Amino acid sequence: MTILVTGATGRVGRHVVQQLLNRGADVRVLVRDPAKADFPAGVEIAKGDMLDVDALRAAFKGVNTLFLLNAVAGDEFTQALVALNIARECGVDRVVYLSVIHADRFVNVPHFAVKSGAERMIEQMGFSATVLRPAYFIDNDLMVKDVILNLGVYPMPIGGKGVAMVDIRDIAEVAAIELVRRAQSPGKLPNETINLVGPDTLTGADLAAIWSDALSRPVVYGGDDPSGFEQNLTGFMPRWMAYEMRLMAERYVSDGMIPETGDIERLTRLLGRPLHIYTDFARGVAVDTERS
Repeated sequence: MTILVTGATGRVGRHVVQQLLNRGADVRVLVRDPAKADFPAGVEIAKGDMLDVDALRAAFKGVNTLFLLNAVAGDEFTQALVALNIARECGVDRVVYLSVIHADRFVNVPHFAVKSGAERMIEQMGFSATVLRPAYFIDNDLMVKDVILNLGVYPMPIGGKGVAMVDIRDIAEVAAIELVRRAQSPGKLPNETINLVGPDTLTGADLAAIWSDALSRPVVYGGDDPSGFEQNLTGFMPRWMAYEMRLMAERYVSDGMIPETGDIERLTRLLGRPLHIYTDFARGVAVDTERS
């Protein structure tokens, strides 16, 4: 049976598609513009979006498992609920949902509250589901690379509690493992929630030190105040979204994103290898900078 991947053109989704192909799965992707979809041979493309009911019904034909990824948007909750309702209507009862760590705790942050609501719906609608709860994506910091390189400041207001930043390749591989496991199961499996974290819980000061080492020159932490972070974001995203990112940063500072006991060991066993580390990411950026 076919696995339908939403969000397939994004950072995580593209890796999920490749990981599924590596495992011999039949993959269909839902995309807005097939002309811009650049996927490996063998990937079936369905045209549509998460609010196009007719397109969703067509995309779900012959599918038994859904990878549900909703990007942060003003109508994210509606997208998730429509997709889940249409999935159930079409007889798709197996789901891997990309949520976020602490979705049930950081409920003042809109997209965390949305994902918490979608998790509840998945449970109440009787899906056989794995809920993946990733922490902060390591490659988010590509957005602030120029500030680090040019100004010698690590600007993300991460705080002093620590954030277990995770690599998108680890997220995607776990997603593919769970999708294949559920798709191939002869019956419904128990629901599971998996925290997706990196092996190191890093503070703002830790991250500045990693960059200092990678670049062989001082990098300082920009501090915990999210005001400048919010203001910078308004230059390339809607004002409401910049404010939402500020609210999230405030929770980094007040609470951190800290793994639960056993999370790292569970992921290492599942993947059969060590998790990717932030230090390698920073060193890779430094090497690419020297080459350019």
